[in-house]
Amino acid sequence: MHEHANLIPSRREAAVEVHRPTPLAPVPSAPVVRVQPGAIPSVTSVVLPDGRVVTGYALEPAKPEPVAAKPPVSRAAVNIALGGIGFGAVCGGLFLLTAFITALTALITQLVTLAAVIFGGWVAVQVFSASGHGSGTTVNIRKAVFKRNHFHG
Repeated sequence: MHEHANLIPSRREAAVEVHRPTPLAPVPSAPVVRVQPGAIPSVTSVVLPDGRVVTGYALEPAKPEPVAAKPPVSRAAVNIALGGIGFGAVCGGLFLLTAFITALTALITQLVTLAAVIFGGWVAVQVFSASGHGSGTTVNIRKAVFKRNHFHG
């Protein structure tokens, strides 16, 4: 059995429809108008170094089309355009400055909060470590005596 035997449908499996294109009616074409050149170009012959002669028409170099003059731009239009660009630059700069100040404020707020948490934690450790352990010395402030910057208990 061939490899491609399964790819070809049998006559019982599918009926084949054949479509034939309908030819279109011929369209009359426009008559061809022959245009005579205004002047017959001159024929030029060139002798090559090996003695052969080449004859042909001289070609004039292609001339670029003249560039249309650009209309002058008014000074008012230039000033308005430059003013718009300057205004956009100032607005962008102010937006960046505002964003920078906002970010700096948030950073300072976070640093102050961090310092308060660390200092509060240190104070809590000092308070609870002094009263929680029995090794600390209890001082009755009402009976304490201070003489010449010395504490006498």
